[in-house]
Amino acid sequence: MALIVQKYGGTSVGSTDRIKNVAKRVAKARAEGHDVVVVVSAMSGETNRLVALAHEMQEFPDPRELDVILATGEQVTIGLLAMALKNIGVEARSYTGWQVAVKTDSAHTKARIDHIDDENIRADLKQGKVVIVAGFQGVTADGDISTLGRGGSDTSAVALAAALKADECQIYTDVDGVYTTDPRVVPEARRMSTISFEEMLELASLGSKVLQIRSVEFAGKYKVRLRVLSSLQDGGEGTLITFEEDENMEKAAVQGIAFDKNQARINVRGVPDKPGIAYQILGTVADANIEVDMIIQNVGDEGTTDFSFTVPRGDYKPTLELINGLKESLGATEIDGDDGVCKVSIVGLGMRSHAGVAAKMFRTLAEEGINIQMISTSEIKVSVLLDEKYMELATRVLHKAFELDKA
Repeated sequence: MALIVQKYGGTSVGSTDRIKNVAKRVAKARAEGHDVVVVVSAMSGETNRLVALAHEMQEFPDPRELDVILATGEQVTIGLLAMALKNIGVEARSYTGWQVAVKTDSAHTKARIDHIDDENIRADLKQGKVVIVAGFQGVTADGDISTLGRGGSDTSAVALAAALKADECQIYTDVDGVYTTDPRVVPEARRMSTISFEEMLELASLGSKVLQIRSVEFAGKYKVRLRVLSSLQDGGEGTLITFEEDENMEKAAVQGIAFDKNQARINVRGVPDKPGIAYQILGTVADANIEVDMIIQNVGDEGTTDFSFTVPRGDYKPTLELINGLKESLGATEIDGDDGVCKVSIVGLGMRSHAGVAAKMFRTLAEEGINIQMISTSEIKVSVLLDEKYMELATRVLHKAFELDKA
């Protein structure tokens, strides 16, 4: 008998019929003798609806009150799933994030998990119950409801699996595993039976929507066995995220391609080229709890430099306003930006032993007349910032160039 944590996303619980199907899947695992903890998201589209309601009240909703609103989505789902299980004879109990409790810091709308109290869950499991936990949410030290940010239910599931020392954490979604890229953009994309933790971490950080990056980080830190499966079809092994490099991994320079439209570029032009300028800009952005991704600095004429960086598109206007407020103290001649950009990335452990991968990527894009605005690299990935209109074309030609459709 194993302890399994199953997580079901918004699409998987998008209707009462789908929730009933999830209940049957959970009941099957329980009938096989496993202890089961289920983490669920809000029903598909519900979080967007709640955000829209909040914006009708305030242009920039108060973060604490927004968390109160957003947390209701998962509360509905846990109650419905518990009812569905009881209706087919399976004892179940639902918990909100603060009832568990999932203790977080106080960064509302993007909180991080500090600790999980697992006493109630373990007691219910000993009594043979299925435990259902609301994903995406927790509670601060002050007793306030907190949420973990978009995709936070994945993080909740992996964190619970780590706290409970579960045998496996199964992430059920609307796809049957991790693909070489999004098959909706490239129909020839291939499902991978396994992928290394390092590659999955890079893909998640670069825009792959299959797993949220913090969930992969948790899995890596606590060595949680993680598997991606489809809730919309029976059977299948999905994709296992491994912690050992496959002996054949070296044969493929690139394993997958990720893309991300959630990008915006900020340009700070004509600032003095002197020590401390980068910190003055990025330190201020960091203090506002805004994440910076790609960074480039170009030395200009007469002791000046142009400094550019990217932020999530939703943070574009606040960041632009923030940096404009520093224009005089920075001595900048101009501050502007562009929220019509995207990031396309190639990822693979094989890059460590294959020369010329980046050159091949740049040549492929150049042959299609696609201009590269910024470049970022690591040992196993190369990312480029492009005009958003080229995102799908770039993904398709790179997928073909690196022969990712071939097993």
